[in-house]
Amino acid sequence: MPDTTPNTPAQTILLIGASRGLGHAMAAEFLKKGWNVVGTVREGSGHTLLHDLQLEYQSQLEIEILDICKPDQLSTLHQRLSDRKFDILFVNAGTANPDPSQTIGEISTKDFTDLMITNALSPMRVIETLKACVTPTGTIGVMSSGQGSISNNETGLRELYRGTKAALNMFMRSFAAREAANADTSCALVTMAPGWVRTDLGGPEGRLSIDESIPGLVNVLLEKHGKPGLEYLDYQGRTVPW
Repeated sequence: MPDTTPNTPAQTILLIGASRGLGHAMAAEFLKKGWNVVGTVREGSGHTLLHDLQLEYQSQLEIEILDICKPDQLSTLHQRLSDRKFDILFVNAGTANPDPSQTIGEISTKDFTDLMITNALSPMRVIETLKACVTPTGTIGVMSSGQGSISNNETGLRELYRGTKAALNMFMRSFAAREAANADTSCALVTMAPGWVRTDLGGPEGRLSIDESIPGLVNVLLEKHGKPGLEYLDYQGRTVPW
């Protein structure tokens, strides 16, 4: 007899910043696990690695346009997705300053402002705007960094980047405190540290390949799914000190 058991609908992740590097690898990993993925690329990116994935996973992968630093584009995306619910919202987008070797006193005001907007303010704007699109027991996460840990900073270096990720962590803690008082939601919240990965952002000296980081990171996200409260975790599921 044919199996008449209803199919369980595939879960869906809204992945912000998925055109290349860690975001693209995350999209590929979720697709392999049978998830549906809505991934964003920046306007004018042309044909990206995410578009290549779409050729392979046409029914599972949708591509949307978003530059997280442009509030009008975020508003447009919110309108397009307002009637949908996602199991996970994960914000991967971020960057480094032009000269990571500069001390905080050497960095220009423009570079400071630009990086804080990209790495700290804009990811939180995305979360604040799109949180209503996440199921009440879903997961909201951001790509932080082990370099965002204040306790673990014993070497300095990459000072502005560290500062932006520490700021992002603090904003997530404020968000978590507010959400804890909201009886209508019990979302899992997470700031992820992927390790030092060899990407355009991480550079060629990174200790990890993408394949050594992202499958573990995705598994940690899935393990966290359904467990309310905020955690700061690395790609192996270890707690990172704030």
